[in-house]
Amino acid sequence: MACRIAATMLFLHVFAAILLSQEPNPRASTGAALQDHDPAAPTFSPASSPAAPSTQPQTLPDAPQARTGSIIGTVTDITGGIVPDATVALAGPLPRDRRAVATNDKGFFEFTAVEPGTYHVVAGAKGFSNWTSPPIVLIPDKAVIVTGCKLKVAEAKTEIYVGYTSEQIATEQVKIAEKQRLFGFIPNFYVVYEPNPEPLTTKLKFRLALKVATDPVTFIGTGVVAGLEQAADHPNYVQGAKGYGERFGAVYADGVIDIMIGGAILPSLLRQDPRYFYQGTGTKKSRALHAMSSPFICKGDNGKSQPNYSSIGGDLATAGIATTYYPASNRNAGTVFSNFLIGTGERVAADLAQEFIVRRLTPSAKKQK
Repeated sequence: MACRIAATMLFLHVFAAILLSQEPNPRASTGAALQDHDPAAPTFSPASSPAAPSTQPQTLPDAPQARTGSIIGTVTDITGGIVPDATVALAGPLPRDRRAVATNDKGFFEFTAVEPGTYHVVAGAKGFSNWTSPPIVLIPDKAVIVTGCKLKVAEAKTEIYVGYTSEQIATEQVKIAEKQRLFGFIPNFYVVYEPNPEPLTTKLKFRLALKVATDPVTFIGTGVVAGLEQAADHPNYVQGAKGYGERFGAVYADGVIDIMIGGAILPSLLRQDPRYFYQGTGTKKSRALHAMSSPFICKGDNGKSQPNYSSIGGDLATAGIATTYYPASNRNAGTVFSNFLIGTGERVAADLAQEFIVRRLTPSAKKQK
């Protein structure tokens, strides 16, 4: 009995093995199909098969980060008080390095992520002058603290416009004229080198006249002329010391009368300028005509040309009054007329000398433009 059961089990086992051997094998059939299609095609074992592509996302390693630094500081005034809302600018070598921040309520500022390099910090605020730092060298991973950022109060600029009156300007011009001396010592006060002089006031006209009349050189010149007249025996005074004294008095009186009447009294009454106006430019002919016409044509206080009644009247008055103290033999119309012509001729010659010679011999005049 046992033998039959064992035989039956063996039979079932063999039968099951036969059935299993008849089921198709996918790996075997695929390989067989490939071998039937292309006998030379290689076969792959699971160990040699290429791995299937992964569907998981892949990440690249992180790029190295640039190493930067920072610049910080506090803005105060010169007394140490904080300055909030001040503008602080960072100036670097490249345009991208330039930026600006405002200080907080404690005057603090900070620039972060600043690339290494050399910078300047400029701080400013309303009412203060700008402050610029010395060069700041920033290295990677470092913070630089800016010190000494102290703002000074801006200087207030006050512009004062000073206006001068015509009289004040004329007074200064007369002061300059009073320093004009031929050869450095002979008075040369009645010539104007200023192209646009101010008109003289009555006070200034008398001031110039008295300045000439009382100048020490005037007395010396009077003595020289009196000596020449003494030698020429003219006018008809006696010789000797008495005659010299009379001639000295007559010459000085002639000069004072002429300068006071022709240079101060008549110019004040007629509103004319008694000075000679130096031309200095143009042809020699035009300059000569200007000089020779000056005794007859003058400039009025209004700046316009007009007949020179002051000069002509001064010469006539001097010639006429002189007859009151000249010797009786010289008191006649001929003497008056001849003295007038002599005085006018001397004025023409003097003005020609002023135009062409005198300025070069007057040190202070040569410095004037």
